[in-house]
Amino acid sequence: MKTHTATAIAHPNIAFIKYWGNRNTALRLPHTNSISANLRDLHTCTKVTFRDDLTADTLHINDQPAEDGALKRVSLFLDLVRTLAGINSNAEVISSNNFPMGAGIASSAAAFSALALAGSAATGLSLDEKALSRLARRGSGSASRSIPAGYVEWQAGSDDADSYAVSIADENHWALADCVAIINASHKIIGSSLGHTIADTSPFQEVRLQTAPQRLDECRQAILQKDFERLATVTELDSTMMHSVMMTSNPALFYWEPASISVMKEIPLLRAKGLAVCYTLDAGANVHVFCEASSKQKVHKLLAEFPGVQSVIDSEVGGPARLV
Repeated sequence: MKTHTATAIAHPNIAFIKYWGNRNTALRLPHTNSISANLRDLHTCTKVTFRDDLTADTLHINDQPAEDGALKRVSLFLDLVRTLAGINSNAEVISSNNFPMGAGIASSAAAFSALALAGSAATGLSLDEKALSRLARRGSGSASRSIPAGYVEWQAGSDDADSYAVSIADENHWALADCVAIINASHKIIGSSLGHTIADTSPFQEVRLQTAPQRLDECRQAILQKDFERLATVTELDSTMMHSVMMTSNPALFYWEPASISVMKEIPLLRAKGLAVCYTLDAGANVHVFCEASSKQKVHKLLAEFPGVQSVIDSEVGGPARLV
């Protein structure tokens, strides 16, 4: 029996300027660029073993057999790896996370970036960062951003060949932290993949896309210049614009919970009092509150005392996906 194995760790990333909606669903090509930061203290660890004796792919997540839908998605992704490597072997995939899945903390980004790296390495492929980012994108669009280090921009590109992510600043460039107010840790009923397919049914999607280049430039410059107020303004605006699209899509997607709105209303008030904080939400109820790393404990404590906040998860900005 022949086996070929590799293990990789990757981090979820949280976007300041969001990805929502595809111009090509099969290739997961986005309408616009997006900018994010990797979360160092949250991770997915994935081991991939290609075995000649397996009659089908298998998938275990957090020590449990995966549901059929997740297994099918992983198998389709592994087909891309098998095609690249010119092999036919099925794979055993064992994955674990140290943070909630499917709750707006970019679990699919971490999962597919780790799977892209471990899967390709297990077949003997040696892909560079660009090729890995392109590959990870095929599993989950935002996974492309978890391949490079630190603060990352995913270039929408014109086709499959030039839609990939690059680091615009490494993890040591600016000491920020994300304090995640966990309001609902349950797996969301409607996932991001479906949400992307209906984004264009919202009348607000067109104006969101038309004005994206200005917000991207604002965010990029704010990160490079370490201008927190500028970052806060554009990040909160972009988050609200994305959720406006979600809430006006067909069917409408309401991810916010009452406690989400309470936290969102409080954060600008704290910033006005001199605390460098800003919020953003992905497709879920949980609120990501970015702050200066030196304020992390203070922000954690403030969020933990909020009614409706179940717990708080902290992370500073992290590096690239890596083999272990």
